[in-house]
Amino acid sequence: MSALAEARPAPPQPRPAARYLPRGDWYVPLVAIAVGALAWEVAARATDVPWLPPFSQVFGALWSLTSQGLILSNLVASLRSLGIGFGISLALGLPLGALMGRYRKWEWALDMHVSWLLISPSIVFAPIFFTIFGLSDGTRIGVVVLYAWPIITYNTFVAFRRVNPELIEMAKSFGAGERQILFRVILPGSLPLTMAGLRLGMGRAVKGMINGELFVALVGLGAMTQKYSNAFDVKNVLALVLLVMIVAVFAVELVQWFDRRLTYWAN
Repeated sequence: MSALAEARPAPPQPRPAARYLPRGDWYVPLVAIAVGALAWEVAARATDVPWLPPFSQVFGALWSLTSQGLILSNLVASLRSLGIGFGISLALGLPLGALMGRYRKWEWALDMHVSWLLISPSIVFAPIFFTIFGLSDGTRIGVVVLYAWPIITYNTFVAFRRVNPELIEMAKSFGAGERQILFRVILPGSLPLTMAGLRLGMGRAVKGMINGELFVALVGLGAMTQKYSNAFDVKNVLALVLLVMIVAVFAVELVQWFDRRLTYWAN
């Protein structure tokens, strides 16, 4: 091959499809929500079964609970447990996943434990936390951590491991040290998949928040759900389920907001 052919630039690669909704289509999720609510309303009124009240009645129950002041204090308690638990999960999961992805000895030492916690039902550890922390925030926070931490750790590990090794070798050939390789090659290359793990971790953290509160039924949205469930109040139970779904969507969207700003170059 001639030197001219070798010097010829590679053909431009097609730009990957955008991972986020174009600005002009902002109404699509709203239409989907409206269609889902309408389908719920029609199905409930057509079947007329006691365990499926219409969406309008469920939304009315949620509005009534909010106007009575029963939502705000419990929502704040739930979000406090969620925020602290997710923060601890980040503080543990990101560095441990990075060490597992970068060094084989760390992977051999921790992979089995992380995988075991990832596939185990985390709620079974709630009695242990209850024995340690009693009726306190520690039990609920511990459950949140066990739900979110393993998936964050594992995704970070996979993200570090999937960085193109040719880029690492190229950096080494140009004399880059371990610190430069980490901050200029591995971290940028692993960031999109790591952020995907954070989104999954946030979704699991919301599940842990509710499950922990159902187990320690004193405060929070889980305690309210337990109360109305014991009273067979289907409307209020579904109203709280709807609220939890809204909290989960906004929490995941918050992580996705950071994702869009950190990985804009990958869109």
